[in-house]
Amino acid sequence: MSNSSSESAVQKNPVVSFIAETIATGFGSGKWPFVAPATVGTFAALLAYWLLDISIFNGSGDSVWFFVLIAVVTAAGIWATDYIDNEDDHDPKRGVIDEWVGVWVTVLFLPVTWPWMIAGFFVFRLLDILKPLGVRKIEAWPGGWGIMFDDIGAGIIGALILNAVHLAFFA
Repeated sequence: MSNSSSESAVQKNPVVSFIAETIATGFGSGKWPFVAPATVGTFAALLAYWLLDISIFNGSGDSVWFFVLIAVVTAAGIWATDYIDNEDDHDPKRGVIDEWVGVWVTVLFLPVTWPWMIAGFFVFRLLDILKPLGVRKIEAWPGGWGIMFDDIGAGIIGALILNAVHLAFFA
C-alpha cells in the first residue's frame, strides 16, 4: 500500500525522506533538469554498471554479485518509489531507480561493451515507453510494485531480444 493515504495525517521523517528520495531518484540522476529524467537515469545506470563491472565484477557483468545487486536495488526501489509516490503524482518523473534496474536487466548476459550497452539503452527506452506484451498492466500495480516491475518487465523483454540477436549473429 502506498504511503499517500497517510501522508497528510503524519509528518514524514526528514532523514527517511532523504534516503527514499536519494534511492528513488537514482542517486540524483532523476533530478537532471535539462532532458527527460528517465533518459538520464537510464544513462546513469549504464555508467554505474560499467564502472561496477570494471572495478568490482572483474569484467564479468553477469557475476552472482550483479544479480544480488539487481535484487537489492529492486527491493530498495520498491520501498523508495512507494515512499515518494502520491495520489497527485503516481510514478513521479524524478523517480528513476526503476530505469536503473530495468536497463540492468536488459543488458544481462550480454558482453559488457559500449556497443551492447548502447543497444541496451535504446531497446530498453523504447520498450519502457511502449510497454508492450502486458507491461502496461504491470504499471497499474499499487505503489512501488508497479513503478518498479513495469520496468523490470520491459527489461526482460529487452534482454530476450538482445540476447537472441547476440546468439544469432555474434556468438
